[in-house]
Amino acid sequence: MLKTLIIDDEPLARSRLRRLLAAYTDVIVIIGEAANGEEGAELINLLKPDVIFLDIEMPMLNGFEMLGKLEFHPIVIFATAYDQYAIRAFEENSIDYLLKPIEADRLAKTIQKLQKNVIKNNFEAIRQLALNEPAKKATTLSLQIGERFVLIKIADINYVEADDKYVFIYTKDDKKYITDFTLKTLEEKLGEGFMRIHRSIIINNNQVVEIRRSFNGVFVFIMKGIQEIRLKSSRSYANEIRRVFEI
Repeated sequence: MLKTLIIDDEPLARSRLRRLLAAYTDVIVIIGEAANGEEGAELINLLKPDVIFLDIEMPMLNGFEMLGKLEFHPIVIFATAYDQYAIRAFEENSIDYLLKPIEADRLAKTIQKLQKNVIKNNFEAIRQLALNEPAKKATTLSLQIGERFVLIKIADINYVEADDKYVFIYTKDDKKYITDFTLKTLEEKLGEGFMRIHRSIIINNNQVVEIRRSFNGVFVFIMKGIQEIRLKSSRSYANEIRRVFEI
């Protein structure tokens, strides 16, 4: 029996999914529901479900933002009315992506996939997918731009910078992309080889050409690019910068 949460801001959608899941009481036991991402994160960290059915477009926190706040990582099955999030959803280690309105025969395939994986690989091994943070091992990052997705090679990312409410990704060929990822989420996704030098800046260590000392423990990073790019660190990151770059 897999302890399950339903997280969706639409009461009718939660009710429909609950009715459909009633056919699988030998597999699924619903232990709670949440109507937004904030509630969902709290319930997940409190109840530690095995599986969650997760909507994406929700108030307060969307599904992706909610996943970034979790301390406990269940198996994720996305259930959404929007198909444009599919690529990013599977980057989050979901095992399936259901389009609303969810049909009984489509849900049956999801349950079969869930059972097959549990039996074949052992449940704890499946849950480990979420804990291993495979996005850090990915070679590309998908960004939604309008109705299309752009795949950026992680190695080509020069730096990431938060500016007011927006987060931008800059590549070594001086292209600039806006993203709906938070800086914290990107820091986790990019993983080793990237580091934060300022509360609003993450750099690719391999794209650093030169590091210059400034005043009061501040460093100036010269980055690769068609044009010279200079990024200033903040004092709070000085010790980590010295450790990583051995300076």
